[in-house]
Amino acid sequence: MSRAARCVGVLAIGVALCALLPRAKGQQDNSQAVEEVVVNQAAGRVVIAVVKHAMVIGTVENAIEPGTRVPVPTPLSSIRVGIVLGADEWASPSLQKDLGWLDQELPHLHSGVATDAPSIGGPTANTQATDIEAIGKPVRERLGELAGAIHSNLDWPAKTPMTELLLADYLPDYGPEVWQLTYSLEQEQQQGDYWVTNVEGPVYQQIWPPEKGQPRTLMEFDYPQKDAPPTLLDLLKQKDPRLESVIQGDQTLADTVNKLLSGDSTKISASDATQFLRAALAAITPPNVPQTMAIIRDENGFDWILRPPAEPRKPNSNQPPGAPSLASPHQSESGAPSLAHPPHSQ
Repeated sequence: MSRAARCVGVLAIGVALCALLPRAKGQQDNSQAVEEVVVNQAAGRVVIAVVKHAMVIGTVENAIEPGTRVPVPTPLSSIRVGIVLGADEWASPSLQKDLGWLDQELPHLHSGVATDAPSIGGPTANTQATDIEAIGKPVRERLGELAGAIHSNLDWPAKTPMTELLLADYLPDYGPEVWQLTYSLEQEQQQGDYWVTNVEGPVYQQIWPPEKGQPRTLMEFDYPQKDAPPTLLDLLKQKDPRLESVIQGDQTLADTVNKLLSGDSTKISASDATQFLRAALAAITPPNVPQTMAIIRDENGFDWILRPPAEPRKPNSNQPPGAPSLASPHQSESGAPSLAHPPHSQ
């Protein structure tokens, strides 16, 4: 593998040549020190089922590149979780320190937000509820701090989110709700090859509750969206053999699937939904792929069903070749967006 290929995931912040990086467009001065930044992404699928008196959340990693992390439901309170997709962990291998770890910072970023005030109902895009907005804005500010030091042209793909934040909760006197917040990367050219990098958004979309008359069934989110595998619901409709082998002969699982396909997920018990999701995700996921599963009950709140794996090692000088991403303008072989300078031969 060429040195350029190995370094595709490293963000060079500044305008100078870094000895560990291929030469980036517009770099003229080799005398300045350059800080390297790597960004690990939380990538994979998130499946959420709103069932009788509870909400079950399962996540599976999609290892699009070295350093990818499984999306993790992060408790923000006893009744709300946040799940980060996309750019999550920012670090400096040269300084051997973390710069930011978004999902671990979420409880702090949302501190002071009321957890029992109902949001604006209805699945209308861009509807901004006060408590959701009070989480979304601090997250944008934090992402802006992390990305704001980038002054080289990244050619980030248009309409491709840099980070997504899922918020799922079970509010007293209101019920379950799921929001998707999307953050995009915008760059503005100043003089010469100096660029100002901003994080735009969030764009708010309420996913649950669905509109009146719409089916109440599984919700699934994938990052990256390009070349995402078929959703679990689509696989059920297609009678995927992997799922059929699990369901066959188990009447409880068969009944659960029938309710999901008919749009009656709220008639499924929490225990049956948990049994189904664990069996279904295991059936369609290769062995040893990290998974998590959590539940939010209307009375008892948040609890783990399947805890996340041990945290990955902290960034250091032994960061593995090829890790991680935000590399541009091209993408990884999997089609995942990346954030670094394009590799050039020297």
